[in-house]
Amino acid sequence: MSRLKRFLTQNALTLFFLVLLVLALAGQALSGVEEFNADQLSSGGAQISLGRYLTSSQFATDVAENWQSEFLQFFLYITATVWLVQRGSPESKKPGEEGRESADQQKIGEYATEDSPRWAGAGWWRTALYSRSLGLVMGGIFLLSWLAQSVAGQVTYNAEQIADYQDPVSWTGYVTSADFWNRSLQNWQSEFLAVAAMCVLSIYLRERGSPESKPVGSAHQTTGIEG
Repeated sequence: MSRLKRFLTQNALTLFFLVLLVLALAGQALSGVEEFNADQLSSGGAQISLGRYLTSSQFATDVAENWQSEFLQFFLYITATVWLVQRGSPESKKPGEEGRESADQQKIGEYATEDSPRWAGAGWWRTALYSRSLGLVMGGIFLLSWLAQSVAGQVTYNAEQIADYQDPVSWTGYVTSADFWNRSLQNWQSEFLAVAAMCVLSIYLRERGSPESKPVGSAHQTTGIEG
């Protein structure tokens, strides 16, 4: 097997979703600029090019508000599943196994092996930080996306305010406005629903061969076993 083919095979899942991301962004950009220019035409405003739309606050707001909700979902799911369980779900630990688990179970400190990441066996703050690195990075990306949404959203909101002969608002005024929280919460609730549905449906339904599903013949009450 060639090096390129091996790389594609071993990273196929990530590459698949990255391709979908690019296609979705391209589709959003094309449909977004068409809708924006249609609104401009109906209101007597000037139309803009695709390049200008891609650097506009409108496009940035739409992208950022979706990204922050996705990373919020993963941050909450990663951290919540440390302490909370769902009996019968392959996405959950078994009841009674809640918590951070022992150093032996997590292979950290003196229990780290030769194949363990270096910071897993380093001890002190490095192991403590690495032990929480996934949640911290997901939470950090959420906060950055949320900040980007708030900044770009303020620009878009103020442009609409000025067009309607109303006073623009400060960043603080925007992040406490109904417009900002309406945009945020309508994305958050869909993410929370999807996670809850996955937790419950994976108890009773199966997808043969998927690591997100239990083996087809596993009992409904079986918890924490993936196919």
